[in-house]
Amino acid sequence: MEAYRAIDRTREALSARMTGGLSPTALALALFDWSIHLASAPGKRLELLDKAARKSASLSNYLHAASFQTDAPLCIEPLPGDYRFKGEAWDKQPYAFYAQAFLLNQQWWHNVTRGVPGVTPHHEDVVAFVARQVLDMFSPSNNPFSNPDVIEKTLATGGGNFLAGFRNWIEDASRLASSRPPVGAEEFVAGRDVAVTPGKVVFRNHLIELIQYSPTTETVLAEPVLIVPAWIMKYYILDLSPGNSLVRYLVGKGHTVFAISWRNPGAEDRDLTLDDYRRMGVMAALDTIAAILPDRKIHATGYCLGGTLLSIAAAALARAGDERLATLTLFAAQTDFTEPGELALFIDPSQLHFLESMMWNRGYLSADQMAGAFQLLKSNDLVWSRLVRDYLMGERTPMNDLMAWNADSTRMPYKMHAEYLQRLYLDNELAAGRFMVDGRPAALENIRVPMFVVGTERDHVAPWRSVYKIHQLADADVTFVLTSGGHNAGIVSEPGHRGRRYRMATKEASGICLGPDEWLTAAATRNGSWWEAWQSWLSSHSGNDRVSPPGIGALDRGLPALADAPGSYVFQK
Repeated sequence: MEAYRAIDRTREALSARMTGGLSPTALALALFDWSIHLASAPGKRLELLDKAARKSASLSNYLHAASFQTDAPLCIEPLPGDYRFKGEAWDKQPYAFYAQAFLLNQQWWHNVTRGVPGVTPHHEDVVAFVARQVLDMFSPSNNPFSNPDVIEKTLATGGGNFLAGFRNWIEDASRLASSRPPVGAEEFVAGRDVAVTPGKVVFRNHLIELIQYSPTTETVLAEPVLIVPAWIMKYYILDLSPGNSLVRYLVGKGHTVFAISWRNPGAEDRDLTLDDYRRMGVMAALDTIAAILPDRKIHATGYCLGGTLLSIAAAALARAGDERLATLTLFAAQTDFTEPGELALFIDPSQLHFLESMMWNRGYLSADQMAGAFQLLKSNDLVWSRLVRDYLMGERTPMNDLMAWNADSTRMPYKMHAEYLQRLYLDNELAAGRFMVDGRPAALENIRVPMFVVGTERDHVAPWRSVYKIHQLADADVTFVLTSGGHNAGIVSEPGHRGRRYRMATKEASGICLGPDEWLTAAATRNGSWWEAWQSWLSSHSGNDRVSPPGIGALDRGLPALADAPGSYVFQK
């Protein structure tokens, strides 16, 4: 029987190489569902004809008005966050007309793919997403003959921008073919330019290295901080350059900080499970910290997938009566996956079977396969704007430490990732109280320690309204922060960063739980970095007395310093 299944998996793994990891069956099902329902809905088709006529008339009126006045009122505005047609050049004709025609066409196709009676919501989302991707390909901003900025650059350089763009393309294609990082990433080397906060690796197993950072203050708060990053990327997003390192900031405020650095798994790790990551990751780190600093509670902090895993571990600890945690902090981490945002477009039974076949064949999900899906979610920012700048304008997108980190990704073991997608995304076991740890449910409502939860306004991976659902799941005091920025830039929000703002409010365990939109209205906007608010919150939930900094590791307990930070796992390719 397994041999028969292997035939199907092999066939799908081969197909994945031609489809970029997207299941053609899932796309076909969505398209068939939408098209057959649209074909059987004459009322919807008449509505679309009516809207097409209205939009055509609106565009004609705009063109007529623009022929006689330079500041003719627009018939449609770009959606929030769409900056493709910003700039004075786009206000001039005929470019303004191109932009208006495209935006009206985009709006009409939104009406075509939405509101068709009888279509499964998931299929509707998939069709709308695919239609948007196709439309974006034909945006006038992506065409060298209809983008005024490209035309101006071409005239100014005599076409030199296209030669420079072609050289950029050749260089990028060469790096992609040889699996090298993008241009400029070599300027940000872990241990030299980023991840430079001093510390030592004090524990290592097959899955993690645990780093203890060196103190910089004469006294420290007694309760240490443990950081559990996502294992989809390298840990040092929270220890980037010295100026925007959260680890360095915490150490400078008198916190003893530990951070997990995850191993980059290979094909030999295909059978690692989600529970292995809990036991060999979170629990091993907690046990090590307890050995180094006995009888001290821990401020546990998790980011993205690391936050979800930490929530599971915290719920299991609460169920077992283990009181090692002082607080629980979650950065852009989901615990309820009923509304996980557009990432759910790539997760349904058909797509999951396709992904499993890909991972079964290789033993892991590679970084490039994941990166493609994330880029499609924000294709205007992550794909098309970059192509226009690099290849049409002939300019290089400046590399920074966050972009270099983003290119330094890791792999996902076959069994663990399949479990994660099935049990959390599809079955939503954690929110439903059905996620089992050691034969008992890890119910989030058992968590009683104070929680600090951060969502970001433009998060395309963990939408803040999804992160907010922790209010309905945990029976604890929850301080929720909504910060400006996206999934990564909103978390890397150091004090002094221009334009940063956030909202913050606390719901006590016995208090009234507001809906996300009610919360948004009630919570006032504050200027500055939420790091400062979090650090004050950590201090308020720590002991009143500061103590002398602890030693690095615990030699008498068999925990010597093994290596300098950032360790060895961060360099695994």
